[in-house]
Amino acid sequence: MKNFKLNAKLKTPQKGLLLTALLVAQLGLAQNKPDASYKGVIGKTLAESKEYWPEPVKAPAGAPNVVWILLDDVGFGASSAFGGLINTPTFDALANNGLRYTNFHTTAICAPTRAALLTGRNSGRVHVSGFSHTILSAGFPGWDGRIPSDKGTIAEILRENGYNTFAVGKYGVTPDEDATDAGPFDRWPTGKGFDHFYGFLGSQTDQYNPDLVEDQAHIKPDGRHLNELITDKAISYIKTQQKAAPGKPFFLYYAPGAVHAPHQVEEKWVKPYEGKFNEGWDVYREKVLANQKKLGVIPANAVLPERNALIGEWKKLTPDQKKVYARFMEVYAGFLTYTDYEIGRVVNYLKETNQFENTVIFVAIGDNGASKEGTTQGTISQGLFAQGVTDEQNLQSNLEKIGEIGTAKGLNTNYPLGWAQATNVPFKNWKQDAQSEGGTRNPLIIHYPKGIKEKGGIRNQYSHVTDILPTTLDIAGIKAPETIREIKQDIIQGSSLYASLNDPKAQSLHKVQYYYIFGNRAIYKDGWKAAAAHLPDPFAIRKSVEKNQVPAPSNFDNDVWELYNIDEDFNERNNLAKKYPEKLEELKKLFDEQAKENNVYPLIDWQDVLARRIHNKSADKNQNLQELIKQATKGAGTH
Repeated sequence: MKNFKLNAKLKTPQKGLLLTALLVAQLGLAQNKPDASYKGVIGKTLAESKEYWPEPVKAPAGAPNVVWILLDDVGFGASSAFGGLINTPTFDALANNGLRYTNFHTTAICAPTRAALLTGRNSGRVHVSGFSHTILSAGFPGWDGRIPSDKGTIAEILRENGYNTFAVGKYGVTPDEDATDAGPFDRWPTGKGFDHFYGFLGSQTDQYNPDLVEDQAHIKPDGRHLNELITDKAISYIKTQQKAAPGKPFFLYYAPGAVHAPHQVEEKWVKPYEGKFNEGWDVYREKVLANQKKLGVIPANAVLPERNALIGEWKKLTPDQKKVYARFMEVYAGFLTYTDYEIGRVVNYLKETNQFENTVIFVAIGDNGASKEGTTQGTISQGLFAQGVTDEQNLQSNLEKIGEIGTAKGLNTNYPLGWAQATNVPFKNWKQDAQSEGGTRNPLIIHYPKGIKEKGGIRNQYSHVTDILPTTLDIAGIKAPETIREIKQDIIQGSSLYASLNDPKAQSLHKVQYYYIFGNRAIYKDGWKAAAAHLPDPFAIRKSVEKNQVPAPSNFDNDVWELYNIDEDFNERNNLAKKYPEKLEELKKLFDEQAKENNVYPLIDWQDVLARRIHNKSADKNQNLQELIKQATKGAGTH
């Protein structure tokens, strides 16, 4: 009390200083209070104290290295590993000494597949129902293209469990407005768990002059092919890491721009295919079907779907058409074989450094079905939305520029639609067709010498791209975290394939899966599938330009639903909608439930987004509509 009275006599400024000092002292004591996880003892002196250092994070004992390989725009029937006529010896060897998964599914287009793969969650749930590109995203939870922090990536999980993490090649899920050297960088690969990244952030790039990024900065390419650059960098990352921390496991995400357009490759890779496709796409389909039956990757009684009405019978084509169309396919084949070779360099390095046996390798041969974006004649420098170009003019232009196919000058080289159907054997339809197995079913190879007993096994369990993350965690002995950097994590929706690695009869744990791309949609449950194609005019925007009008919005009510028993009719030749209407209605209701749960609504066709943005810009700035269309569709449709 005496002290109180004494202090009370102090002048106001002195009292303020005293109170401040007391407050600082209290705060200091509070700050010195150890964290709840601290296990040492803090005394007044060092002699009375006991030090504590948290154990450094280490991967589980014996945890394997992990390599994920994701190709771009490869159909089910392209690679020789699954019966195709394009030589892929690296994939063949991995499949012959590992497992072929024949019933594996992607989302039907690149960005949603990549978002689902990296997070183990459906693309809509992680906000990438469309793209992270400004022109093809929309301001809704499932559509803004920004993966939330509570949907952690495989890289974030593995890094927090003692792995080094590297990514090379195509990333594709960084929002356009963030993709400059000013960032922000939280949605770049290095902000999503990767220690290092070397590649490009967008959906496609020039293979000889790529929009190249290393870690958090754009860099100038040196003129070499992108495949060579990313392979050199991948090997360099592994070599440097193992020198610094021998035996520490690593995760490598190897995602080349190949074999997405532009198809560009040195002539030495094309030359072995000269004349190999002169028989045409109809003969190609028959040969591949026979090969697939021999391999056992499709049923022995499988029948090809009818040729698509847009595609001409090969023997009825003109000599000029055959000449230029065959050349397109020769280049594509060379590009795929070259990509396989570069991946083989990574595999060989792992062998040479005695890391191969304890490395689990996942190879997804394609992030969707074969590309339909090369038009019916193929493209070289002109894009899908070339203004006022007739089919005949396109063909003549391609004949004149045939020497540019596959070269650095062919900035949009993509093969004709007939080859998309051919390399998608045994399925109908292709990329973007989320309603069809042709858009969503891709080959998967899993190779793990230390953990898989059977060599060359076939697995037919239904699976989805979201399943790769939980399968990887099971193999590595890592539990999905409840939090990442103190952020509570959302559920992982994928189902592990771990049981199937050594049990060909293991039950598929993935029971339900929705699909949605640009209005095309489907729902799968326990072997049954309901699907609706959304078929707006693909050139509605171009036609509207000529009339200086905005295209009418899509009408989803007119879409016709079909029904298939995938277990009995794997390539969807027998529509059962009229036979089992109750089953169809049950599945349509399930799609609605899944769509609500996974942020799919509102249903959006990308042409609607383009039209709205173009209309707004035109109204706001009084710009020429045709010029706006040209700007907005630059690169659109080539994802």
